[in-house]
Amino acid sequence: MQSVARSLLRYGNQFVLKKISPQRTNVGMIYTSSTYKSDKLFVHRDTDKNNPEIPFEFTPENLKRAESIINIYPEGHEAAAVIPLLDLAQRQYGWLPLSAMHYVADMLKMPRMRVYEVATFYTMFNRDPIGKYHVQVCGTTPCMLRGAEDVTDRCKKNLGVNVGGTTKDGMFTLNVVECLGACVNAPMLQINDNYYEDLTVEDVDEILDDLRAGRVPKAGPRNGRLACEPAGGLTSLTEPPPGPGVGVRSDL
Repeated sequence: MQSVARSLLRYGNQFVLKKISPQRTNVGMIYTSSTYKSDKLFVHRDTDKNNPEIPFEFTPENLKRAESIINIYPEGHEAAAVIPLLDLAQRQYGWLPLSAMHYVADMLKMPRMRVYEVATFYTMFNRDPIGKYHVQVCGTTPCMLRGAEDVTDRCKKNLGVNVGGTTKDGMFTLNVVECLGACVNAPMLQINDNYYEDLTVEDVDEILDDLRAGRVPKAGPRNGRLACEPAGGLTSLTEPPPGPGVGVRSDL
């Protein structure tokens, strides 16, 4: 183990395991797998749209909401409210600028670095401007098997942008994300807070065209299902359940 540990070298922000002698380890050559990296820059860079001088404060309505959220947590543990307060700030502003992070940190009496750590860890927080409608296509295995790539391609064609891009009118931002938890309704996409499930490429065009025209497309499954029941109909629980005591011994 010591020889293995000595071979573990620091290289930038990655760990690289050097080739270990087969005679000494009896396992042949050992390599690390490729490193996955975020598509977002973790280090902040000031821009005209995102810098500490950009004014931010909660509206009176959201300030009441923030105070109500903070009061949920015990005294001395107010920092636990950082995620819902950052979410509230993002909903108010449209995305999460640095000044909003500072505002939340000061409100919770937290070091600003702790708030940066939260905002850079969770992909739900958008630290760069996005469109009015954030189109997120689920690209994880169940959706991929059911046609997620076709959904992504149709979104790109309809919006005229690549993944990660925002339309010129600022209406739409397109991203491919990991599992959104609606696997049984694959393929699906999320737009802002709404899920659109059981999609065909024609559904994608209809949804995006409706939003572009100012209409609100109905959320949920697009194939007639109410929720996530079997697409071909129920295979169990097809009769009313029996009353109490059915199957119970008479002497109990």
